[in-house]
Amino acid sequence: MNKNIQAVLEKKLQRTVENLRKNNFNAHYCQSEEDVRAYLQKHLKKGSVVSKGGSMTLEEMGITDWLKKGDFEYLDREDPSLSPEEKAEIERRSYSADYYLMSSNAVTENGELYNVDGRGNRVSALCYGPEKVIVIAGSNKVVRDYEEAVERVRTVAAPANCVRLGLDNPCTKFGRCCDCKQEKRICSQHVFSAYQFMKNRIVVLLVPEEYGY
Repeated sequence: MNKNIQAVLEKKLQRTVENLRKNNFNAHYCQSEEDVRAYLQKHLKKGSVVSKGGSMTLEEMGITDWLKKGDFEYLDREDPSLSPEEKAEIERRSYSADYYLMSSNAVTENGELYNVDGRGNRVSALCYGPEKVIVIAGSNKVVRDYEEAVERVRTVAAPANCVRLGLDNPCTKFGRCCDCKQEKRICSQHVFSAYQFMKNRIVVLLVPEEYGY
């Protein structure tokens, strides 16, 4: 990345971190994905119960594989050997996990999180349940405000995730959300986290690289 662009991006992310902290989030600027892993290695206690929401960011950073190999009780709902009943049980257990890892569909410069789910298991864990939630997001997720956050989900996150999941929803054809009424619509539960009631429960790690959708 051009050093001048990099300097501007860093200021943008630092400003976002400051505003997240004003909203009671425990936010940090990480210079690289190595810094993210270092943070996790330092703060995730050995033997703790760890779960996560679906996230291409965590996949691309190698964090999912790291969790599987770590000294944790990792609740892996994506294990292909699980029956639907076993997967549902793991998702329920995730609400009492020590740590829940996820990304965010958008992070506003005002210090807010915007997330959209299908069934809502990820956004519900963000709101309440796990002792700590760690949100990891690349610079591509940072937007100016709520309106841009909504637009980002409608034009980037929703259609890209539908393509990834092999869903034949209208957004895969038109490249943006169509407010469809499809049975497998994935943008059903919308959660805007404007402030963290339990100070520092939610940790937000921002990285000056692009990850996920």
